[in-house]
Amino acid sequence: MNSDHPTVQIVLRPGILDLGWGHPDPALLPLEGMRSAAIEAIDRYGADTLGYGNSAGAGPLLAWLRGRIVRTEGHDPGSEGITITGGSSLGLDQVCTLLAQPGDAVLVESPTYHYAVKILRDHPFELIPIVADDHGLKIEALEQAIAELKRQGRRARMLYCIPTFHNPTGASLSLDRRRALVELAAREELLIIEDDVYRDLAYDGMPPPSLWSLDTAGCVLRLGSFAKSLAPGLRLGWMTGAPALIRRITSGGVLDSGGGANHFTAMTVAAFCLAGRFEPQVERLRAAYAERSAVLATALREILPAGCEVLVPRGGFFTWVRLRDGMDASQLLAYAEAEGVAYIPGARFYLNNGNQSTLRLAHSLYGPADLIEATERLGRVFAAHG
Repeated sequence: MNSDHPTVQIVLRPGILDLGWGHPDPALLPLEGMRSAAIEAIDRYGADTLGYGNSAGAGPLLAWLRGRIVRTEGHDPGSEGITITGGSSLGLDQVCTLLAQPGDAVLVESPTYHYAVKILRDHPFELIPIVADDHGLKIEALEQAIAELKRQGRRARMLYCIPTFHNPTGASLSLDRRRALVELAAREELLIIEDDVYRDLAYDGMPPPSLWSLDTAGCVLRLGSFAKSLAPGLRLGWMTGAPALIRRITSGGVLDSGGGANHFTAMTVAAFCLAGRFEPQVERLRAAYAERSAVLATALREILPAGCEVLVPRGGFFTWVRLRDGMDASQLLAYAEAEGVAYIPGARFYLNNGNQSTLRLAHSLYGPADLIEATERLGRVFAAHG
C-alpha cells in the first residue's frame, strides 16, 4: 500500500492496544453477505443500480427501512418523512447547511461527540454547551440556556444531542427527560437533531424510544446510520422527520443535481436487507459488543484506584471512566502509550476542553482477550502514576 494514499481511516500503532478508535472489529463486518448482495442487486435491479438515484434515496431501501421502523418503533415516518443520507455526518452537514445560518446559536449537550462539534463549527455557529449527567441532558440546564438567549433578544436555532447509548459516555436519556425535552422543543419551536446511530446496538432488550417517535409537533430530525449496524465504509444512513423538513433536505442542490446519496451502495444494502441478512448481523453485533462491554467493565473495576467510577453502557461502542479528583487523563495518556495502551481523554468531548478527570474507552474494535490485556496495562499506569 502506498503510504501517501492510505486505504482506511484507522491507523493502528505497533505494540499499542488503542481503545481510542470507535471502529468495529473487522472480523465482525459482513463481507460475504455484502459480496452476495452486490451481485443480487445488479441481477434484480439491472442498470437501475448504476443510474442516478431518486433524490430521496433508493426506493427499495426506503421501503424496507420504513417497514422496519414501523415494526421496531411503532411509528410510521410515512413516505415523505424519510430520506437516505450519505451517512450521519453528511446528514448533519446537510441539516446545518439548509436549516441554519452562520452565527446562529446552536445548543450542544456536553460532553458530546467531538467530530459532530467539528461539523457544527465548520458552518460556523455559536455553540452553547448544555450539561448532561448519567441520565442524559439536563432539561433544567436547557431551559436556562434558552431563557438566557431570550434575555439577549435571541433564540436557539437547534439542539444537537445523542440521547441513546451516547458517545462518549454510553448513557441514555431517561424516559421522563425524553418527554420533557420534546415538549420543551415544541413549546420553544426548537429543532432537535437527534443523533441515533447506536439504536440497533442495545445489549439487553429494546432501546428507549427515540425522540422522533415521541414528537407530535414536527420538531425532531432523527439521524440513523448503517455504519454501526453493518459497516462504516458504506457511508450510508437515513433521516426521519416532518415531511416539510425532509423535503427541504431532498430538494437541496446536492441531491437535486446528483440524485440520491450513494445510490449503488443503497441498492446493495437493500438487497442485503431484503434477503433477511440484516437482523442476524445486528444480533451478532449485539452479542459481541455486550460481551466485550461486560469484560471491559469487570476488568476496569479490578484495576481502577479508589474513587474512580466506570459507567457501564446498555448499548453502543463506548465505556466512560471517571477518575478521582486530581487525576488528569490527558497527562496520563503519555504514560499509557508507553505501556502499550491508548484512549481518548474526556476533555476532548467538551466544547472548551473541560473535565480532565474522564476518559473514553471503545470496546468495539478488540476482542475480550485484548480488552483484558489493555486494562492490565492501564492498571500498571494507574498504579505508578495515579
